[in-house]
Parts: sequence; structure tokens; C-alpha cells
Amino acid sequence: MTAGQAAAITALQEALAAEQAACYGYGVVGAYLPAGSAGQATAVTDWVAHMRARDQLTALISARGGQPVAAAVAYQLPFPVTSGTTAQLLAATMEDAVARAYLTLVALPETGLRSLGAQQVRAAALRAESWRGTTEAFPGLPASSLRS
Repeated sequence: MTAGQAAAITALQEALAAEQAACYGYGVVGAYLPAGSAGQATAVTDWVAHMRARDQLTALISARGGQPVAAAVAYQLPFPVTSGTTAQLLAATMEDAVARAYLTLVALPETGLRSLGAQQVRAAALRAESWRGTTEAFPGLPASSLRS
């Protein structure tokens, strides 16, 4: 395996781990939103998008000869979720983490993986905006990395 192939598999694994965490997290998000609400419907739609992305990444890793990392049984949430408001904040936070993970694909030399990374960063940024109500200038990049 070349260094480039190894870098691609590592980047795909990082994105897969973020997608798996998001799949778990959206179960928590949905549980704290009112049943039948628009927010809960959005959570289900976003959850399905993450499951599809997870499956796509799993296939890409396997096709490259890698062993996809298994999902954890449970994940440590970044903060306690106790209401619909904190559930929405969790959704936005998870989308930021997914965007960060896909940025590693954007940096690869392979056009197809760069394109996938860019598409997924955009998708995560749009989902985060729908939960947060505001956009981020550079999705996936922490604000501290943008200061000079």
C-alpha cells in the first residue's frame, strides 16, 4: 500500500467515525424533540443522511482494501442533553464535527475523494445552519484556527 492509499484510508476512517457518532447522536436529538414536530422530522432526515454516508464510506474503505472501523456501542456526548434546545445544539455540534472530519478528504490529491469531501462538508454545514440558525464562515474549521 502506498503512502497516498494509506492517507486516503485514514481520511475515510476519520469521516466514518464522525458519521457513526452522528448516527448515535441523532437518536439522542430525536428523543428530546416533541413527537411529530418539524424538528423531529428534520432529525430523522438528517439521521438517514448520516446512515447513508456511513454506508458509502464503509464501502469505499473496503474497496480500497481497508477494514472499516466498527461503531462504538455508545458515544460520550460533548455536553448533557436535557431539552429540545440542547438537543438542537447537539445536532449543530455534531454537524460541525462531521464537516471537520470531511475536510481531511478535501486535502487529498484524489479528485473523487476531494469532491466527496467538499460535498459532505457543504451538506454538514447546511444541516448545522438549519439547527443553529446561523452559518459559519469556514465550516469545519474551529474559529481559533482562523485567527492570525
